[in-house]
Amino acid sequence: MVPLSFAGEEFVLTEGRALYWPRERALLVADLHLEKGSFFAGHGQPIPPYDSRETLERIAIAIRETDARRVITLGDNFHDSQGATRLEPHACGMLEALTRAVDWVWITGNHDIGKDGSLAEARCGGTLVEELEVAGIILRHHARRGETRPEMSGHFHPRLQLTVQRRRIVRPCAVISANENADGTRSGRMILPAFGAYTAGMNAADPAILKAMQPAQAIDAVVPAKGRLATFPLWRSAA
Repeated sequence: MVPLSFAGEEFVLTEGRALYWPRERALLVADLHLEKGSFFAGHGQPIPPYDSRETLERIAIAIRETDARRVITLGDNFHDSQGATRLEPHACGMLEALTRAVDWVWITGNHDIGKDGSLAEARCGGTLVEELEVAGIILRHHARRGETRPEMSGHFHPRLQLTVQRRRIVRPCAVISANENADGTRSGRMILPAFGAYTAGMNAADPAILKAMQPAQAIDAVVPAKGRLATFPLWRSAA
């Protein structure tokens, strides 16, 4: 775990792609995509159906490591709105135990809402919200272009892509922007890496991510590496 300063607050970024907020005793995770395996199996692509077990076990480990008393998910918690109905008994028991053990808050994302407006999380305990503000930081699923307040989100599954000595390296990462507002105040925004076991990723320097993080003067990818926070510039303002 490595320390990370953001929006005047101190956080810890874990090797397992979670963000811990010590002052709030809150663990933040994005894009769990629970039951993605069973979703694809139902569409003719049989893959091992144990992704939910793995994802939930990783959350349980992060809670033990950090002694978190609150878990806040940043959307796309299930891969689809019927995901909770497909949880096998073991994974279902794991999730029920977790939502009882801590103050669990589901922030909903685009994958979570069914055509009829139903939400998978409604069957699983915890509290459901569209977005949340904690200590002046806005927590939501999708970064809102033009947002000038400190913001944390998910959705994009950012991954750092590098070529070092002809070797291609791809690692999940967080993306952080910095900006000075018109009133002289400074703000930042962060996109967390996807946490789920079966989540793929998007190049952190993809134009869609850079566009979503505007306005910004600088955008960086950050990853924990050997106990330190490694920073890689993605974009700089020409001004």
